[in-house]
Amino acid sequence: MQLSLVEVLILTLLIVASVSAFLFRFRKVVHAIRAAKPEKTWSLRPITPRLARFMWEVFLQGKVIFDRPLPGIAHAFVFWGFCAFALVTINHLAFGYGLVLIPRDSLAGTIYFGFVAVFAVAVAVSIAGLAARRYLVRPVWLGKASAESGVIALLIFLLMATYLATFGLEEGTAASKINWWIHTLTLLLFLPLIPHTKHLHLVLSPLTIFARRDGFSKIPPLADDEDFGLDTGKDVTKLIALQAYTCVECGRCTEFCPAYNTGKVLNPKEIILGMRSYLNQLGPRSDQPLLGEHISSEAAFQCTTCGGCEYSCPVGIQHLPIIIGLRRGAVNTGKWEDEYGTKLFLTLERTGNSLGFASGERQKFIEKNSLPVYDGTQEYCLWLGCMGAYDPHGREIILALVRVMRHLGISFGVPRKEKCNGDPIRRLGNDYLFSQLAEPNIQHLNESGVKKMVSICPHCVRTIGEDWKEFGADFQIEHHSELLARHTDRLPPTGGDRETIVYHDPCYLGRYRNIYDEPRAVLAHFGDQTDPPRARERSFCCGAGGGQMFLGEEKGQRVNVARAEELAATGAGTVGVACPFCQSMFRDALASVSENPPKLLDIAQIAAAAIRD
Repeated sequence: MQLSLVEVLILTLLIVASVSAFLFRFRKVVHAIRAAKPEKTWSLRPITPRLARFMWEVFLQGKVIFDRPLPGIAHAFVFWGFCAFALVTINHLAFGYGLVLIPRDSLAGTIYFGFVAVFAVAVAVSIAGLAARRYLVRPVWLGKASAESGVIALLIFLLMATYLATFGLEEGTAASKINWWIHTLTLLLFLPLIPHTKHLHLVLSPLTIFARRDGFSKIPPLADDEDFGLDTGKDVTKLIALQAYTCVECGRCTEFCPAYNTGKVLNPKEIILGMRSYLNQLGPRSDQPLLGEHISSEAAFQCTTCGGCEYSCPVGIQHLPIIIGLRRGAVNTGKWEDEYGTKLFLTLERTGNSLGFASGERQKFIEKNSLPVYDGTQEYCLWLGCMGAYDPHGREIILALVRVMRHLGISFGVPRKEKCNGDPIRRLGNDYLFSQLAEPNIQHLNESGVKKMVSICPHCVRTIGEDWKEFGADFQIEHHSELLARHTDRLPPTGGDRETIVYHDPCYLGRYRNIYDEPRAVLAHFGDQTDPPRARERSFCCGAGGGQMFLGEEKGQRVNVARAEELAATGAGTVGVACPFCQSMFRDALASVSENPPKLLDIAQIAAAAIRD
């Protein structure tokens, strides 16, 4: 087949028009990202983990497949098909100018084009399945079905169909030429649509996945004294802008979000799309507030910081640093007005703990139960935390852990002085108060010679182990489930019948710290451990995180009640927890969802109950 001179001219004009239309829109996206604030607290190094993540999430599509196997595999075939088609597309367009880069009748051409044909079938079937899912099944988290998605799906299907048709059409015939032009026009129409739709992720997501911040849901330190968080467009950084334009609107974050699933305003997808809308309309140098028309302030402060959105995102968007950045911008500039939030801040300023007790109550608890004070000679510094020092049920967990440690012969001591580590106000965006709590704690622990710590609270573990690093802290801290798991074989099993124990994964222990097997190993030693439907990486939040435990009544269904219903429905006699916040949230919730609620015990309490001495 040869094109006439007129056809070659038309082809050239169409290619120029298609590429120009693509660049015209894409140029605006690039300009918005480049004009955004520089990243002062981001580093490309270490690069090896980035390359490994790039291979797993981009080339192997591991994250896409793992979380949603069937649609994930379909999406992966579409991606792999596009990769396989790269040379086919170049060869196809070159053919229009009389150039043959890969002869179809050669051995290499026969193998390659046949290989691509297999992918063409897989892509055609996959895109048809994905279209049926979006337009017929219509999962609620995908949002409203858009016409543009249907057009894109149709174009991809046409590309595959016209390619496969080449195997049944004789070259040089009119039908072959018509098919060639249909394939060409489909290809040239598809290209300029990419930057105008969510399919921009085809271009940006590899870069976003490679460039995202290291560490799960890591809150970046404020860059300088002029940095108050995400207040206006001028505070949006290049990384945030890149992530905003990368969103594929798949709704995985929406499906996961405990706030959205219990009738709250928050939809993490809309936070990201709101940021994109702001950048498109006002630009990254605008002094208009981010919270308002484009992003809901109410939604930003409903987040439990469970991390489900970030965990589930297949294109590398880190929702929590953005949401907490928005909270910072509102709190640090005095724009957030909330009765409960103000009360929490004042309570922490006055008493140094989130529950509002006088510090003397902690000392009375220590003395009453003969808890040793850490003096530098013990193996562990046992961090009590607000719940362990002041909450009656949290104190029971501490005393249970103390009993186990004494049984195991593990020496420990508690800090002589201790304030709240700052987790709730860190997540609510009050950086000044967070520093006022963290710095004296760090100073006291350093003066006491503390190196190795253990805590019953995953929130304390995360904040002390990660967030305190901003102030030079370098403490080795672990959760008590890790300590207990190492010594489970030295603990006596429960006497009598083994009870079924359903385990709830705390967000800050599971997704944040990747601790799943250790608490299960402890529970399996004392009973028949089982899981609720949503467990491990997909565990549903208890509703306490992100300061929500202190922010009053929720809208819609309470998150803890929704989770309690799942736990109670398993029929287990005991709910095993590994976080004092989770235990506090489930105590009333279990009683409200069942006339005969299961027992609620921390893993330390279950272990301590088996000790007879």
